[in-house]
Amino acid sequence: MIERDDMTFPHTEYVRRIEELRQRIQERHLDAVVISDPENIMYLTDYQTTGYSFFQALVVPLEKEPFMITRALEESNVIHRTWVDLTRPYPDTGDAMQMLVDALREFGLADKRIGYERNSYFFPAYHQDVIHTSLKDGKLLDCFGIVEEGRVCKSPVEIELMKRAAKATEAGMIAGIDACKAGATENEIGAAISAGMFRAGGEVPAVMPYVTSGPRTMIGHATWEGRIVQPNEHVFLEVGGCYRRYHTAMMRTVMLGDMQDSMYEAQETMKRALAAVHHMVQPGMTVSDVDNLVRNIISDNTVGGRLITRSGYSIGIAFPPSWDEGYIVSLKQGDGTVLKEGMTFHVIPWMWGVDGDKTCGISDTIHITEDGCESFFSLDQDFTVKPEESNASPKGEFIDLDIAREKTATAEVKLTAPKTKRKVTA
Repeated sequence: MIERDDMTFPHTEYVRRIEELRQRIQERHLDAVVISDPENIMYLTDYQTTGYSFFQALVVPLEKEPFMITRALEESNVIHRTWVDLTRPYPDTGDAMQMLVDALREFGLADKRIGYERNSYFFPAYHQDVIHTSLKDGKLLDCFGIVEEGRVCKSPVEIELMKRAAKATEAGMIAGIDACKAGATENEIGAAISAGMFRAGGEVPAVMPYVTSGPRTMIGHATWEGRIVQPNEHVFLEVGGCYRRYHTAMMRTVMLGDMQDSMYEAQETMKRALAAVHHMVQPGMTVSDVDNLVRNIISDNTVGGRLITRSGYSIGIAFPPSWDEGYIVSLKQGDGTVLKEGMTFHVIPWMWGVDGDKTCGISDTIHITEDGCESFFSLDQDFTVKPEESNASPKGEFIDLDIAREKTATAEVKLTAPKTKRKVTA
């Protein structure tokens, strides 16, 4: 390992990560692992690139020096960003799998027990077939999750870095809330969020912000599409800020007009769920315990809102297409995973289908402490209410927004949730 002082974390942090990985390699009776997941490679080496769709791998032997297989262009990222000293690049006209096989043979691993991430997005089945066919003298064993065992609990230096990501998240959200007004387009709101994040030191996130308004809030994972926000509507925002590929995320809701009784109940229900999380969640609980805590509170409402997803997920290092680490651990029913100090979660007690046609949200990113949990944020959780926008007139024409206006005028009533009986009081 090359010792250097210009990486995201101190050199000792990477030494610890490799040593702990090697302990797990030994426990699994392996001689080496081939790590191809971009988040895992970054965790171990600080390597990152937007070119991760080309095959790349970090090979970590139990005893010998690790080495990397990369596209030739990406070798510069190994040299300038990481502690890795040994690389075997392949040209665009070359064969990535043949380079991996040749390197395994070169370093005396071709006849050993080799672990590989069978479920990695970027190690497809046809690549795996080549390895199985080529390395007939060795044993290839699935080791998916072997790096994630170290990633799931963040170290103190990781927590501090995520606080920098949180500053970008909050700055983006504040800018987005400020941009919400009748006559603005969802695109303009998204642009404001992005500018706010980046000006605050944030970097390109794994997912750009989610911005939906009015009936479009009922579309899962939708974001801006040029729609013009109308008076008396609400805007749903979800922002994930990023710093050195580490993320934090939050949801907030903006009311353009007076707060409706149903939306006020939704707001207070979600705030109550988050307050319960901060009061109750601590090491030793299971993720199922947390999900039940949140779900029971959200389900107790009279406005038709539902929590239709898991109530949260691990968050940290991420590349597109997602900012979450939910495949490592999620807050969901029936999962007995035990909370430990250093775990980080985006807790999402959001409500889908309020009054049958609205989705709203308030969320928080937390880290588990020695005896409880703490938020990365200080931004107020209440819906932002802008009553002056109730009678505002939409802006004039925007370039290339005719289709958006037609959708706004003719098709919005179609996006409704199943009707739910509501309690009526005198």
